[in-house]
Amino acid sequence: MFTIGDFARYGRVSPRMLRHYDAIGLLTPDRTDPATGYRLYGAAQLARLNRIIALKDLGFTLQQVGAVLDERVGPEELRGMLRLRRAELAEAVAAASARLTRVEARLRSIESEGHMPADDVVIRAVPAVRVAELTGTAASYQPQDIGPVIGPLYDRLFPLLEGAGLRPTGPGIARYEDAPEGGGAIVVHAGVTVSAPVGAVGDTEVRVVELPPFEAATIVHRGAMDDVLSTTHTLARWLDANGYRSTGYTREVNLECPPDLGSWVTELQEPVAKA
Repeated sequence: MFTIGDFARYGRVSPRMLRHYDAIGLLTPDRTDPATGYRLYGAAQLARLNRIIALKDLGFTLQQVGAVLDERVGPEELRGMLRLRRAELAEAVAAASARLTRVEARLRSIESEGHMPADDVVIRAVPAVRVAELTGTAASYQPQDIGPVIGPLYDRLFPLLEGAGLRPTGPGIARYEDAPEGGGAIVVHAGVTVSAPVGAVGDTEVRVVELPPFEAATIVHRGAMDDVLSTTHTLARWLDANGYRSTGYTREVNLECPPDLGSWVTELQEPVAKA
């Protein structure tokens, strides 16, 4: 019999992890000393521990590991789980590859210029503008939550405008506000500049609204909006260094939107006031 410390050492896990496996019924000690309460493991249990470690390494949850070990999962279901895991890993590898490409591009830019690229921040008065927009809700203000909401909104917006005989007269404008239900949810407004009366557009969900003027700190972001965080961080540092504070969510004005998302040019307009 092995003490928990010895068994953990042979199994290359921590005693804390073994206690957790015991608590959830995944790997119970052979017996527990009634006098001391010490957990004691048998050598044969190393095989089960090795299978737990191997399945965890494949990315399965402990609940899934338990089902496999206790034969509650048949061969066909296990193959399905492995195929799903393979697809998830392939997606992660593709995302990491895309991120690596962006890092290499940034390095080339720095090396060619001899310094970090600098984006200019300009304080200016943004005039009132009239937009036709569709509205949705995102779980948070993070790019990974905004993207899946705003993209489909714009995909629907332009055909609806065309069907109503309404042509855009300027750039797309995306804006955000806190959702009434709270919890970090965000109301997403996907709009485009138009010259039309305020109100509903025909019998569609599209509404034309007048956005009031405001003072903004502006900065130009070049690239996909999924990669906007570095630009917003530059803007935030500038505001802090120059005595301004944000008074709302950033408005995004789409200046150039070619098919290649990496070539997009977007002006970020942060509503500000003197701190």
